Amino acid sequence: MSGLTSDNRRQKVRVCFDTDVVIKTEDSEYNVKGSSKDLSINGILILMDEDLVEGTKCDIEVLLSGVTKRIALEMKGSVVRSDESGIAITFHSMDLDSYSHLKNIVRYNTEDCDSVY
Repeated sequence: MSGLTSDNRRQKVRVCFDTDVVIKTEDSEYNVKGSSKDLSINGILILMDEDLVEGTKCDIEVLLSGVTKRIALEMKGSVVRSDESGIAITFHSMDLDSYSHLKNIVRYNTEDCDSVY
């Protein structure tokens, strides 16, 4: 299954989706190019050199390219893991448009689109 990983604990489909991501914390802003590794309805794994402390609250923008109008999916979340594999962020909230776009991205990048809910 190309680009698809699953984990029974998560119960969510995760897909590889390389795109630019902006992470804003209370203290800093990180613009990370082509850095997302795993993306799901619940969260994202971002490849970056900086360490963020577990529990750090942040605003996340997933920037979509290849469209005439810039689209940024905006979510609020927190860091759940920070190690050599990257920064794992879980999403706590997002607007309806961001959710719809995110759901479609995950559906179109998995072989089992019926598993995305």
